Amino acid sequence: MTHMQFVPSSRDSLEPLTLYQQQVLERAVAKLVSYGERAGISTDEMIQLLAAGLTVGELLEYVLSRDVA
Repeated sequence: MTHMQFVPSSRDSLEPLTLYQQQVLERAVAKLVSYGERAGISTDEMIQLLAAGLTVGELLEYVLSRDVA
């Protein structure tokens, strides 16, 4: 598996994403949702975990640790 590191950007957070960045983000979210469903974690549960303070990286680790397929 490829390891990715999320590094904060110096970009203004209000600056809109480019079309390419939007597409990459949409594919990443779709993959995370798909893995979550296979692991028995609903999209709503993932949103609740993020709202409770999990980072996206921690959520990904959690989902992948529960993935049985």
